Amino acid sequence: MELKQVPVDELRLGMYVSKLDRPWTETPFVFQGFILRNQKQIDTMKKHCSHVFVDPEKEDRSELEGHAGGTAASIRGSAVYKDSASLDIELPRARSAIAETASVLRQISRDVGVGHAVDGAKVRQAASDITESVVRNPDAATLLVQLQEKSGETFNRAVHVSVMMSIFGRFLQLPRESIEQLGLLGLLQDAGKLKLPTALLEKREPFTAEELALYQTHVDHSVEILSRTPGLPNDLPGLASLHHENFDGSGYPRGLRGVAIALSGMIAAIVDAYDTLIAPLPQGKHMSPSNALNVIYKGRGTQFQPALVEQFIQCVGVYPVGSAVELNTGEVGIVIAQNLLRRLQPRVMVVRDAKGHENRPYKMLDLAKEPKATPDEIYRIRHTLAYDAIKVDPRELFL
Repeated sequence: MELKQVPVDELRLGMYVSKLDRPWTETPFVFQGFILRNQKQIDTMKKHCSHVFVDPEKEDRSELEGHAGGTAASIRGSAVYKDSASLDIELPRARSAIAETASVLRQISRDVGVGHAVDGAKVRQAASDITESVVRNPDAATLLVQLQEKSGETFNRAVHVSVMMSIFGRFLQLPRESIEQLGLLGLLQDAGKLKLPTALLEKREPFTAEELALYQTHVDHSVEILSRTPGLPNDLPGLASLHHENFDGSGYPRGLRGVAIALSGMIAAIVDAYDTLIAPLPQGKHMSPSNALNVIYKGRGTQFQPALVEQFIQCVGVYPVGSAVELNTGEVGIVIAQNLLRRLQPRVMVVRDAKGHENRPYKMLDLAKEPKATPDEIYRIRHTLAYDAIKVDPRELFL
């Protein structure tokens, strides 16, 4: 099998290093060719090389799988986050952060279109602002991006992906800086699509082989754009190349598998796929959140890292924030906040009565407090509705 060139930042235990980017005699290594067995070997590689060449046929699969983050405990961090702001308080701040981020992305689109450099400082600040909001209260940003989609407004998917990646990072209890990196990655990993023909991106029919090959070049375009953008983390271009790599090695552009894909890349793959499934046509598949989660679940072990899939489903919840639900009274509402201890009893904003008439002002129900629908029955969710069953202008929210 042909040797694969791998940046040293993407080296993982179990890989067989067959060749360096310099003579072996210029490094401390005694043997020319060996399996990476410990982190010290990887750290030494990073000090002496920028990239190496690995032999996939000689890698130690047991070593790879043993460090593949196969359990929830192995992929979760130790940071502790508690909501420091109520939904009501955080919504205006989240709205401001998201609006500013959307403005930054529009500027990026213009800059890339005319060949100008991206303003790395501004996009980093945007990611930081989103992270701050998510850390204070993740439901506020989630609700706003979901309702933006439902309102029919033109909305950049990158904002949604960035928010979702930040929220997932918080759920996984990753360090604050890792959450911000995920948010920044979500904003920029698809920047290369700005280099593709609009007609290709808006096509609803399946791609031809030629069109698919052209579409897949957006990853390389993203890497190139980020590599020449000053002010961004040095590892961001490499991380941006990972969100279409599959856990079983069937992805692109390099066919990486298992722990050869960094954790942030595996997170990005799940969030990007989920967002594509729920996003409106033509960019997305327009699925309900529950159907989208079923698709993600079926991809565990092949397209996605299994333990991360399970964690993501727990993060999104049975009734995701922003999803439309019908109550046992026939009233229709929108889930506006999760209840982490009682997933089946979220906070719901009732927007239609049982006859389909719009409620004004909207009625708020915290199902965890078991409010009474009738003297003999408490409110409960009967079932979810189609993704776009309710259109609510997020600018009306306060709420």
